[in-house]
Amino acid sequence: MEIDHQAPFACHKEILIKAAPKDIWKLQTDIDRWTTWQTHITKSSIEGKLKVGTVFHWKARGLNITSTLQEIQFNKHIAWTGRSFGTYACHTFAFKERKNGTLVIAEESLNGWLPRLMKLIMPNYLEESMDSSLKNLKSKAEENIKKKR
Repeated sequence: MEIDHQAPFACHKEILIKAAPKDIWKLQTDIDRWTTWQTHITKSSIEGKLKVGTVFHWKARGLNITSTLQEIQFNKHIAWTGRSFGTYACHTFAFKERKNGTLVIAEESLNGWLPRLMKLIMPNYLEESMDSSLKNLKSKAEENIKKKR
């Protein structure tokens, strides 16, 4: 799945995390527990197993979002689409093993009337949001690794 590079918000971010892909995958795909490490998410629940077509609901920054899993390659890649008030989103994560950890590559696009309006008021919204999410993922994954030792 490709994000919409022509959307009002389209962003690509990468971060190196000192943990194995399977450990990061476990955090990122445990949707019911996102609220324990994603500071901007206040509610999250999945309606079934982690498979293509499964729907999950979450609340981030005051917006209720309904998402559908679109692609899953265990420990390597996950993608979903989402809908919220005036917004259609596409989000992908790739996990690439490196000698000193895992390179996490995240891409997201936001389209619709609300993102068009937000772009005028908060032009860096998506970049800041993705930075925060990836830093939270890194912090939690590396914290979990230290606890295992």
